[in-house]
Order: sequence, then structure tokens, then C-alpha cells
Amino acid sequence: MRTSLTVPEEMLAEFDRTWQAEGLDSRSRALREAIQEYVESHHSLEQARGTIAATVVFDYVHDEVIDDLHEIQHEYQSVIDTTSHVHHGDWCLEAVFCHGDAAEIRTLVYRLKDFDAVGRVSVTLLRSEDY
Repeated sequence: MRTSLTVPEEMLAEFDRTWQAEGLDSRSRALREAIQEYVESHHSLEQARGTIAATVVFDYVHDEVIDDLHEIQHEYQSVIDTTSHVHHGDWCLEAVFCHGDAAEIRTLVYRLKDFDAVGRVSVTLLRSEDY
């Protein structure tokens, strides 16, 4: 199936350099692999049950979203153990260390992903009741 998407030029150039450095055959192949990784990451978060420990790392444009992020972090304080925050000019990097109900942490992650001013949200499941 053919599809089209809009990607910032700098991001596409970096993507092309990356897949070429890895020796992949084409941009299409690299996109299929990236999509597969995204789907696998989503499934692992969706399948988590019970009490889990996780880190949620994300970057964002400070002035555009900081008030909303503070509100969300207060909403989810029952599963947020601590945060680490670093300023880099106009944007920030934040790590949120979570422990609690998988469904609540999953909802927190999806809320963070819903902001245009949040660049990327990366989740690492560290421990669950299944281990």
C-alpha cells in the first residue's frame, strides 16, 4: 500500500542518513521497521497489567505546555514517584519515574502524547507483575 506523510526536512534528512548508515535497502524498508517498532512498543504498554514500574521520558517546548504538564503531573501523582527536569533553551527534557497501576500509567503516557508541544514520549517498562 502506498501512503504519503509530511515530515520536517531536517528529520527526513536525519532519517535517511540513519537508514543508509545501517545499510538498509530503501527508505520504505526503514519506515516499515520504524512502524513495527512503534507498534511493538504500543503493544507492550497496552498488555501491561497490575502494578508496574516505568520511566517516561519526553521533550517539550517549555512555554507552550508547562502549565498543562504541571496539571497532569498533579493529576497522576499517585503513580509518579519523582521527576527529573532539564532546561535546554526553549525546550526541556523530562524523565518521570512511575510505579503503580498499569492502566493509570498508560493513560498518563497517552495524555502526554496528545500535546503538539511535546516532541517525543518514550516509555520503558521496568517491571510488572508478570516478571
